This record gives sequence, structure tokens and C-alpha cells, in this order.
Amino acid sequence: MSAVAVKGWCPGALRPMLSGDGLVVRVRPRAGWLDAAQGARIAELAARYGNGLIDLTSRANLQIRGVSDEAYPSLVDGLAELGLLDTDSNTEARRNILVTPFWTAADETRSLATELEQVLASASLDPPTKFGFAIDDGDARMLARASADIRIERDRNGGLLVRADGAQRGLSVRRSEAVQAALALAEWFVASGGARGEKKRMAAHLVGGASIPETLRGDAEPVARSADPAPGLYPTGAMVGVAFGQMPHQTLSDLAGSAPALRMTPWRMMLVEGMREMPRGADLVTDAGDPRLRVVACSGAPRCGEAHADTRILASALARHIPPDARLHVSGCAKGCAHSGSTDVTLVATADGFDLIRRGTTRDAPVIRGLTSSYLVANPSVLTGGH
Repeated sequence: MSAVAVKGWCPGALRPMLSGDGLVVRVRPRAGWLDAAQGARIAELAARYGNGLIDLTSRANLQIRGVSDEAYPSLVDGLAELGLLDTDSNTEARRNILVTPFWTAADETRSLATELEQVLASASLDPPTKFGFAIDDGDARMLARASADIRIERDRNGGLLVRADGAQRGLSVRRSEAVQAALALAEWFVASGGARGEKKRMAAHLVGGASIPETLRGDAEPVARSADPAPGLYPTGAMVGVAFGQMPHQTLSDLAGSAPALRMTPWRMMLVEGMREMPRGADLVTDAGDPRLRVVACSGAPRCGEAHADTRILASALARHIPPDARLHVSGCAKGCAHSGSTDVTLVATADGFDLIRRGTTRDAPVIRGLTSSYLVANPSVLTGGH
């Protein structure tokens, strides 16, 4: 399958990535939104041209798994018919935008997202692969813990601001200025060497000593941040998760058939528009107390060729042992694709077993090395410091 598979970046629809179960084709819904027909068709395409499994990613995207070289062109044709493709892979990569899922038809969220998508499509900007934007313009910052480099938010007076990730304050802007200010901040990041840094992210660039130009800096304070939402009913619909961010195609088909539209989130959950009761299904996480919500796990072996272990079997066994206020990350290798940030406990699979890291990321030094899966399952207290 090497003909269309390339490694070294996040996959896209026009630039898929080879994994252990075939090509991974990432679909980026526009403004994080799919109407019911699009959702149902994506489920059908995943069954016909992939292995039937669909991932929900931390970038509020969908990934169709298990696609062969032979099936890939037909899959892309199907996605094009849905209006979900960009003109080329570079334009697709720039369209890295998170959108708060709790917008209403009366607010500015979707219009901001649409305008930003259009501006990025025509821009000459060449940001790093994971560089992204967040439109988080509600009364509280829902996306504060989600990865983004430039954020469009509300200030304490209800106005809009544009803020560099890592900066405490942002630039107050009118609605007509917001997208251009965000683009200017991205252009400054690239021009000032941020794309050449080791981490190639805005917050790291600022920590390294870069100074935002006065014209883009501002002193507006953003509204308070909110905790990540949990499964449950909200005014705009039902928030529902899937275990470890992966579902069979039939689950997506069922959800699309029960609502006018689906909104993607960075929490590996979907907001099912308009639903007034929680949907049911063995693959769904609908209880806010479900222990699987405390664990992040990548695809793992054999689905990923980079992974040294089956992460999800271990994650399932350990989830109930994680305290409600703690989080566990089980990663098949040191890249940490499923979660780039810090967690209370991180397990990284290596050729010699699992390394255990406390209050860190997959790139931090472990406190214990070489733990086997069987030992971890038999002695889960080691995760929280017990023996």
C-alpha cells in the first residue's frame, strides 16, 4: 500500500497515512459539522472501502480505517461528492480548525469558521503540520484544554478577541477584523521563526522568547474557561462518546439517522443535534461516570505498525482503577498520537514493556520501566503510586 501512504504528519483525505490495518483517511468536517446525509454516507463509505471502523480524533475529525490502495480513489470520489475535500493536500492541512460545539444559529461561530476556512484556503501561509486554530466564542472557553495555537474567544465584556496560545491576554477585535487578525498572527509566527522551532507550536515559541508585535498583542482578558463537557443532554442536543474514540460504521449510521446533524468535538465525542434523550448502543459512552472517559488510548498493535502493544485491551482492563479525578494515557509508542499533553499517569509501550510516567507526557522520563501488561492488570495500584 505504499503508493499513496506517507508517514510523518497527521493524515488527511488527500494525504492518507499507512497504518497496520491499511490506509487511514482523515475527514475534516467543515466547521466541525455534518448534516445527517453526510454522516450516513461517511458510514457507508467506511463499510464499503475501509474495514468499517471509524475514529473520532482530538482534532474533531473522523478517520476511516483499513482502506486499501485499490479502494482509496473510490473513497475519495465519495468524499468529494459530499463537499468534504479541499483543492489540494496543503490547503487541507491548513484547514486545522476546532469549533466549539455549543453554538446556536443566532451566534457568530459558524460564520467565523466559514470565513477562516475560506481565508486559509487562499492564503500563502505554510504553517507546521499540527498548527491550528480554535473558535471558542461562547460565554465560557470550552476548548481551553484542547490543542490550538491561535484562539478566537470572548473577552470579559462579551466582545471578541484574538489570542496567541500561551499568552494570557489577547487583542480586542470587531467581528469584521477577527479572521484577518488571526491570519496576521499566524503569519507572524511563521515569519518570526516559530515554524523552525523544535516543537513548532505557538506556546513553545513564546516561552522561547518570541515577542508578539504590539499591533497583535492586546490586553483583553478572555472569559473564564469551562471544564470539558461530559456525556449528557444539553440545550443543543445529546453529547455522546465512543470507547477510546473508535466506533463501527453502523454506530455512525444510527446516530446520523436519529438527528438532523452531528457536531464533532475534540473530546472524542459527538453532539447529536436536537436529541432530547440519550441514544442507546453498546458502543456508546452515555454515562458521565463511565470509567472509559478517564483513559486515552491510541489504536495500538496490530492496527498501528509503530505500536509495541495492544493499548486498548490494557486500557479497558485498567480504566476502572483510575480515580474519577485522574486521567490515564496508554500509548503504543513514544509519539503519543492520541494525546500530546500531560496526564496523571502515562504508559508508553516499548520493545521491553511499558514505561510508566507520572504527571507528564510520553516524552518525559519514566519512573518505572519494563512493566508487562499482565503485571499492570494484576497490580493496578502501581499506577497511582501503590505497590
